[in-house]
Amino acid sequence: MRKGILELCILGIIEKEKEAYPSDIIQIMKKAEIIVVEGTLYPLLSRLKKGGLLQYKWVESNSGPPRKYYTLTGEGSQYYLELKASWFNLSESVSKIIK
Repeated sequence: MRKGILELCILGIIEKEKEAYPSDIIQIMKKAEIIVVEGTLYPLLSRLKKGGLLQYKWVESNSGPPRKYYTLTGEGSQYYLELKASWFNLSESVSKIIK
């Protein structure tokens, strides 16, 4: 379940930001009090890319090697909307039970 929630958060961040660098994703999640480390994030990004949900581009950096910025594919945008709808349905159902 945690993996699905992390996917939703990662796709949501990339959708909102239009493109995202992995360390920026980690910082945004940390501000939201969702702790994720590079060892968790990078395999998820790789799996989402292999699944056709993300793509990336290399951008030259003034302070080191080029950086890989991720964006959603069309399929990724659709998948994000589906995950988001499922999350709201699940959240509503759980709220009914625990109230």
